[in-house]
Amino acid sequence: MEKKLCISLIFSNFVVSKHKVIIFHAMHNLYANFVKILEICKNFSINLVNELGNIPRPGVVPRFSDLEVVALSLTAEHLSIDSENNLFDRLKEYKTEMPNLISRRQFNDRRKFTAELCETIRKRIASKMDGAEEYFCIDSKPIEVCRLSRGLRCKMKGTDVTNSPAFGYCATQMISAPSSFTILAMAG
Repeated sequence: MEKKLCISLIFSNFVVSKHKVIIFHAMHNLYANFVKILEICKNFSINLVNELGNIPRPGVVPRFSDLEVVALSLTAEHLSIDSENNLFDRLKEYKTEMPNLISRRQFNDRRKFTAELCETIRKRIASKMDGAEEYFCIDSKPIEVCRLSRGLRCKMKGTDVTNSPAFGYCATQMISAPSSFTILAMAG
């Protein structure tokens, strides 16, 4: 059974098209994600960039387009690559697929230059997803909003739980947290 499962997983990466076998890149592949996100960016950047994918400006035409900078930035965010070191270490594997890749310093400069383009593309994608919403909440990085750091070590009224204030009680606001915190505090 295990051998059949392994074989079926291997074959799921292939597709036959006109008697030719084409290998699909896995979705953890940075380049495959970059290509898909670049296509999405091209669809949503109409009237924002020229035919080469650059913001119209005088001077030398860059080989790595502004749209590709935006797509690479969005790909890094999509794959939760927070570190630029990590991103450019991973990009070393794809030098043949991305021969015009720019340096890290150029990427930072160009990303700052294309920040408005990136934001406009994001807004267009968001409006296409659901036009009725004005704001979207994207949970990509957990941020601690509230911490009850002193609640467990509070020694008010001694060890008698019945005389001590409720867990999460705020004396200045005269409010307390939901009762589930009290149960957790007594259990811990």
